[in-house]
Amino acid sequence: QGQLVESGGGLVQAGGSLRLSCAASGRTFSRYAMGWFRQAPRKEREFVAAISWSDANTLYADSVKGRFTISRDNAKNTVYLLMNSLKPEDTAVYYCAARPIMAVTPNPNDYDRWGQGTQVTVSS
Repeated sequence: QGQLVESGGGLVQAGGSLRLSCAASGRTFSRYAMGWFRQAPRKEREFVAAISWSDANTLYADSVKGRFTISRDNAKNTVYLLMNSLKPEDTAVYYCAARPIMAVTPNPNDYDRWGQGTQVTVSS
């Protein structure tokens, strides 16, 4: 079936950086688009970034454009989210998701496999 496991979350001061990882196991995700989403307390889950596994097309939410970078390592079956210039409003649980179609999309309903999430907390 395939499993997604996020790591790399933690507590960081505003202006700092973190790199999240999403390791896929159990199957290859070579024809999957991969996305990062986040959910803050009492808020809806929102799109952060997405990448097409095969051709590296990327898509970003306006709120993170220029600060976050999504990338992937096909050999390691892993997707990364490098987060720079973090702000307190970036505080959320971050989820990795997979979509069995190569094209990227910001709609969480288009993703059918999700990780358990990793907490990111940015202090002011």
